[in-house]
Amino acid sequence: MIARILHEGQYELPASALGNLRKLDDELMERLTAGDAHGFENRRDALLALVRGEGRMLPVETLRESDLVLPPADMTLEEARALFTQHA
Repeated sequence: MIARILHEGQYELPASALGNLRKLDDELMERLTAGDAHGFENRRDALLALVRGEGRMLPVETLRESDLVLPPADMTLEEARALFTQHA
């Protein structure tokens, strides 16, 4: 699986990380929907740490289709809501 962290790059993740990745992604969306800014930031940071820790960053010149696009480390709840509203 390829995950892209916006403004950072792409990471190739092993299959063993997918369960935790999906769980954290679901929790992130729950916090977003609930309007829980602290919870959103907590889950966002945990999700990005998982990708960075278990993934292998791909070279910049390697461009592959991303299976999952994740928010940048500094994205706020309000910015995420605006992004999802814009594309809904």
